[in-house]
Amino acid sequence: MDVFRVEGKGPLEGEIQVGGSKNAALPILAACLLTKEKVTLRNVPNLSDIRFMVEILKYLGAQVENPETGTWTITSSDISHVAPYDLVRKMRASVCLIGPLVGRLRRAEVSIPGGCVIGPRPIDLHLKGLGKLNCKVEISNGYIDIDASEIRGSHIFLGGRSGSTVTGTANLLMAAVLAPGITRIESAACEPEIVDLCKMLTRMGAHIENIGSPELIITGVDQLHGCEHSVIPDRIEAGTFIAAAAITRGHVKIKGIPHTFLGAFLDKVQEAELPLEIAEDSITVLPYKGSLKPVDIITLPYPGFPTDLQAQMCALMSKTEGISIITERIYPNRFMHIPELQRMGADIAIEGASAIIKGPCNFSGAPVMASDLRASAALILAGFAAKGTTWVQRIYHLDRGYESFEQKLSSIGAHIERLPEKELPKDLIE
Repeated sequence: MDVFRVEGKGPLEGEIQVGGSKNAALPILAACLLTKEKVTLRNVPNLSDIRFMVEILKYLGAQVENPETGTWTITSSDISHVAPYDLVRKMRASVCLIGPLVGRLRRAEVSIPGGCVIGPRPIDLHLKGLGKLNCKVEISNGYIDIDASEIRGSHIFLGGRSGSTVTGTANLLMAAVLAPGITRIESAACEPEIVDLCKMLTRMGAHIENIGSPELIITGVDQLHGCEHSVIPDRIEAGTFIAAAAITRGHVKIKGIPHTFLGAFLDKVQEAELPLEIAEDSITVLPYKGSLKPVDIITLPYPGFPTDLQAQMCALMSKTEGISIITERIYPNRFMHIPELQRMGADIAIEGASAIIKGPCNFSGAPVMASDLRASAALILAGFAAKGTTWVQRIYHLDRGYESFEQKLSSIGAHIERLPEKELPKDLIE
């Protein structure tokens, strides 16, 4: 396994390009199973999660080609309905295969995805929705077996304890576009990634109304056709770059991201008085003197503050004078980065679902362990603001969601180097 060596060497400066969205690309890849015709996807990030999904598509029988970086062609003329545990266990997002298999084949047998360190993410709402579509759902021996031979449109309410479900909305969308009749999904997820999926499905011939709203109306069609589609930019990557520029007091232009994708996040960093220049397709972080202001944040489904930027904000607020409170409403256990930030000098207390952050701290380099994808980014950001060397281990988490992370950040002055684990100093190896 590899590790990152990170040095705090001052402000980041320059321009950085946002890549394609992982969270949009994964269900869009699954949606290619809905047609026998060729689908061409562009702006697909090169990530381990993407490669896992491609392997699953190949196993199911799809013909997959990668003619150039960021471009994939998928032709699913003859596919199987069975997605086995050995493949599905590698990536939780593979659960979004259920919708296209149900829609296209009227049958799906998919292994139940495993748990996750950031907390339980049950798929009961997915299965409830399929039941509303008149599908027969059985769970046995770790597999979900779905008979959709009598599928038909229906009214589905998708609200849950933590609000709407993004993958659940994607699954039911993909099942409904080929289901006879009209399906009305109430309390649907409104994330830009769901909007992107809807736009692709529409290009394939689906009939979807109210795209971008919490009530989607789908009129089923007999079949879908191939299309070409470009995946939207990754708003979480963009937010991470903004936080990296802010924590180093840098001057960085983040290119290729519509500011509308980051409404709640931008609102909070502006409330903290981070100076920004916002254009139609870019956001520039400007240098500042003194300290940012503390903020109170509650993570919520879109358009609320994204849970995927919570860890990065914990790192940034640790360098901010005063007391900030970050409350996690989406994933209850998503504070496993806090003990690692504390090792680096952060003053953070956990009270229930809230992190109480007292700043400013003086980060110092330390060996730390990444527990999940966004925690990895938060620890690297803290390393940029720390005195000395930070060694970030288990960075395979980060490779799931950030393409060429160290290269992009190095291009704007970050001191971050990927090394084999054997390069860890001997006194850091347990």
